[in-house]
Amino acid sequence: MMKPYWVILLGLGLLLPPASDPAVGQAQRRPGISPAERDFLDRHWRRPIPPQGAPPQRFSPVERSLAPQSCGTCHPAQFADWKTSLHSKSMGPGVAGQLVEMVKTDPEDARACLNCHAPLAEQTSQIPAFDASLQAQGLVCAACHVRGHQRFGPPRREGSMATAAPRQSLPHNGVTRTRAFLQSEFCASCHQFQPDGFALNGTLLENTYEEWRASSFAARGVQCQDCHMPGRRHLWRGIHDPETVRGALRITLDADRPGDEAVLTLTIASVGVGHHFPTYVTPLVIVRGELIDRAGRPVPGSAEERMIGRQVALDLSRQIADTRIPAGGQARFVFRRRVDRTGLRFRGTVTVRPDAFYVDFFESLLAAGVGAGTAQIREAQRAARGSAFVIFERDVPLTRE
Repeated sequence: MMKPYWVILLGLGLLLPPASDPAVGQAQRRPGISPAERDFLDRHWRRPIPPQGAPPQRFSPVERSLAPQSCGTCHPAQFADWKTSLHSKSMGPGVAGQLVEMVKTDPEDARACLNCHAPLAEQTSQIPAFDASLQAQGLVCAACHVRGHQRFGPPRREGSMATAAPRQSLPHNGVTRTRAFLQSEFCASCHQFQPDGFALNGTLLENTYEEWRASSFAARGVQCQDCHMPGRRHLWRGIHDPETVRGALRITLDADRPGDEAVLTLTIASVGVGHHFPTYVTPLVIVRGELIDRAGRPVPGSAEERMIGRQVALDLSRQIADTRIPAGGQARFVFRRRVDRTGLRFRGTVTVRPDAFYVDFFESLLAAGVGAGTAQIREAQRAARGSAFVIFERDVPLTRE
């Protein structure tokens, strides 16, 4: 039973088909992306990405290099951002530890995993130009910006696309600019399963782009990049970042006291999330309510927890629950507590566990045996256990002193 969920959880190479595919058709051609930009994306994200080939003879060693450090020579701010991002960790121990054995037993599925975690041909061991250090750096700059040693990127900030100077006079022969880099469709190839991809209860396991497309954010023209790359920063902050999560939610805790019973209502409104909160099956948000006595101690038996997330079995055989909040929606949690003494307070807490699924998933891998990847999986499990953070905690007095 190990292979199916190895492949699904790592196999982010399950791409959106080209716009000409009848499974998608005109539904993807929403206002904002032109046919030319769609054609560009179909070529740009064709899998596998072809090898870069021989660079132009006049290129310097830095220009020939696909290493992020080389890009950072002239783009230090972007490189500094990228180093802090999860894109730079897409080949971290949790992925690399699983691939150690998979590349031997199932190289085709291992290649599918690399389609998004390390997508360049030079990051795969099947070609002579394989660079192990490049593979270890995950989703590198060149994965999005370099094809055939040509550079691609967005329009300048003021919107211009053309270059006045001869391209041969510019570093790495200049850059080809396209608005496709500013569209959510650019991100979809690794953040959306195909329409016929793996699904539970009729919903694709990875459905972020479609969640966005159905939201008011898409209708208003708010793209993935507007939230996850503000000011064109190469940060891609998301569910692992407390500041990002707090800024995207509005959380309130209201109390009512009819007689001897207190009714507490904790409301979480998704005001700045352009897709379901959370979008993947890996995070879990825990809403906890409990009574606190006069001495600041939790009252035994008073704690109650509710979950927000898409909970699935570890082997992905079934969906357990889907309590996620759609973009623009809200969830309301009502707690009723009998007030039988003075000095009582109600404490409402919201905790985000970005890697909740992985904690148990890695434990199951270790129990089954992962061979040479054991040390890496243990490292990934430790990181998953330590990734939780509190985004809301408030005490409400229930009695007058």
